[in-house]
Amino acid sequence: MAKPLLGGAMKTESDRPEQILRPGNTNCGGCGMSITLRMLTHAAARQHPVQLVIPACCAIVAPGQYPFSAYGAPVVASTFGSAAAVASGLAQVAHMNGEKTRVIAFAGDGGTYDIGMATVSAAAERNEDILYLCYDNEIYGNTGGQRSSATPFGASTSTTPYGKDILKKDILGIMAAHRVPYAASVSLAHPEDALRKMHYALGSTGFRFLHVLSPCPTGWKAEAAEGIELVRLAVRSGLYPVYEVFGGHRMVINVEPEMSLEALEQYFAKQGRFQKSKVRAEDVRASIERSWRDLRGLAALRKEG
Repeated sequence: MAKPLLGGAMKTESDRPEQILRPGNTNCGGCGMSITLRMLTHAAARQHPVQLVIPACCAIVAPGQYPFSAYGAPVVASTFGSAAAVASGLAQVAHMNGEKTRVIAFAGDGGTYDIGMATVSAAAERNEDILYLCYDNEIYGNTGGQRSSATPFGASTSTTPYGKDILKKDILGIMAAHRVPYAASVSLAHPEDALRKMHYALGSTGFRFLHVLSPCPTGWKAEAAEGIELVRLAVRSGLYPVYEVFGGHRMVINVEPEMSLEALEQYFAKQGRFQKSKVRAEDVRASIERSWRDLRGLAALRKEG
């Protein structure tokens, strides 16, 4: 007999998990958000029913036109800044009803770093029982590719045509400082580590935060087939640290970077968004090394929790 999997969706006798993001969606080819949702499907399989709260972003366009939906789970579309607040309410209702539903706020960088920061911080401070997942494509991807505080140094956007002149915000450090039960960065180029973190976050309680570097071929002006390679280069070069923090104290570095200047050069060269600013690897290497000195120091202090 079929069993419910994702918020009432049915699992067949073949034990094949219902897709959170089904075929027929309107996402661009090579979209990192799509890959993230596919991984989330496998992490959620055979665990708990899932509900999604999605603010204004590419993910809320993905279902297509009413009355059809490319999502295989219940979805609430929230305003840009309220995903964490709406998810908090749904989680409280599920708790009062004795349900084992896992509520996931699934938002881009604009709805997390910027417009949604107040409600994200408030939900974290209250330790609401939600999983907040930020798929970070480093721009306001759904509205023309404007600069966000997640946009990296040197990247051109529609509002920074000659490249952004400051570094991106350290969102994971900010969330870990809230002393939430779990906060982690996720590399789509390291699927075993990514699935482990998603599985752990779905199975835990309290406020959990996952940050995913999400390639956007359109905004990054890169080949759709090279998205995962770009993430791999970002990790190899040290530009994207992959680590996790438990309770705001114990920190574990999951992938040691090579700190490869060549990987960083390739990362910039493969993306048109860095061409106008002519940003060089040497321009950001010092900041990467400084960030890793700080990160390793914190990890050494917090390894015991």
